Amino acid sequence: MTESAISAVAALDDALRREMYLFIRQAHQPVTRDQAAASVGISRKLAAFHLDKLVDAGLLRAHYGQVGGIRKVGRKPKLYEPTDTDFHVTIPERRHAMLADILIDAVLTEGKDENAHQAAIRAATTHGEELGTAERDQVKGRLGAERALTLCEGVLVRNGFEPTRESPTCVRLRNCPFHPLAARATDLVCGMNHAFLTGMLTGLDAASIRAILTPRPGECCVELRSAGD
Repeated sequence: MTESAISAVAALDDALRREMYLFIRQAHQPVTRDQAAASVGISRKLAAFHLDKLVDAGLLRAHYGQVGGIRKVGRKPKLYEPTDTDFHVTIPERRHAMLADILIDAVLTEGKDENAHQAAIRAATTHGEELGTAERDQVKGRLGAERALTLCEGVLVRNGFEPTRESPTCVRLRNCPFHPLAARATDLVCGMNHAFLTGMLTGLDAASIRAILTPRPGECCVELRSAGD
């Protein structure tokens, strides 16, 4: 979960604010403060307060312009419309969009010499490598086992795996970002997850670490260990 997503959800906790936001989304055109106020039966001043809160949360954007393309003399009114930003909050964190991206890439690039499962594993490996390479570009020097695991922890926190350092040479992943889909197609999803994390280690150039399948109820199916363990 990102701070922006939490702020967006918190902004919608107020019933009036939520009703105005839904009204603006359904309007399919920029809305004035007067129109927003009338939609929920409050004053223009109070509507302005709530609308600005929605702008601050990233749910709406505001600009000055003509209403409905009609030119009028005087100051242009302030208009509000929805942003194009998607906000997702799940507890515990889920990354189904990541899984969907991998599967779409697998379908679009499936070769004649591989089946759908093999294409999914290959695509997951590629996604992991890209993530690891992007992280490695920001780090200088050699990655020993402990330093590599520390770097991995940061990456995995940002991707919803809830890593826990069990020992100096072992990181367990307490959350499965792909649950409950992993329960529906365990071999496929866990295989993709393992391939993704293995690819991440390759991209990080962390040869001292390996991703190992160690399924546990309620947790991720993979843990990271020093290659010497």
